[in-house]
Amino acid sequence: MITLDSVRRRAESDARSRGWYLNADQDFLNDLMEGLKKNEERYGYPSCPCRLASGKFDLDKDIICPCDYRDPDAEEFGACYCGLYVRKDVFEGKTPLTPVPERRPSEKRSRALSASEVSAKPYAATAAEAAKPRMRLWYCKQCGYVVFREDPPYVCPICKAKREFFAEISVETSVLEKPA
Repeated sequence: MITLDSVRRRAESDARSRGWYLNADQDFLNDLMEGLKKNEERYGYPSCPCRLASGKFDLDKDIICPCDYRDPDAEEFGACYCGLYVRKDVFEGKTPLTPVPERRPSEKRSRALSASEVSAKPYAATAAEAAKPRMRLWYCKQCGYVVFREDPPYVCPICKAKREFFAEISVETSVLEKPA
C-alpha cells in the first residue's frame, strides 16, 4: 500500500541525494505529495502531479517524478515545474518562487492527451497507434551510460553530463543465412 509517508520519504531522499530541497510551504508540499500518491495508485508509477499523464508508462517516462526536466528547471528557475524540488536559495526564502515555463515538448503533451482520450474511449484505438514514440538507444559520451528511450535525458543520471553529451547508437541488424 502506498502511503503519504512513503511518498514523502522517497522525495526527501531523492532531493538530498541530488542537492535539492523540498518546497518549504507545507500546505503546498502536502498537496503535491497527495497528487504523487494518487497518480502512483492510479497508474502504478508516480507521474508528475502537475502534468497530464496518459496512463501508459512508455509515454509518461519523462514525467515520472522526479521528471527529466527537474534538474534543468531547478538550475535555471530555482524550482522544478510543479515546485516540489527547489534550490537552497528558494527553500531559504532568499529568492522568490516564480512560475517555471513548460519544458516538456508539445508533441509529448499531445501524445499524452491523445492516449488519455483513447483510454477513455476504447473504440478509438487508432489514435494511440499514430502516437507511438520512436524509441532509440542513446549513450553518454562522458561515462558510457546507455539508455533506450525516445530522446536522451536532459542530464545523465550517472555523471550529470548535459544532454549534449549524449549520442544516438545506431544498430544495424542483418539476417544470417544458413550454410547450404
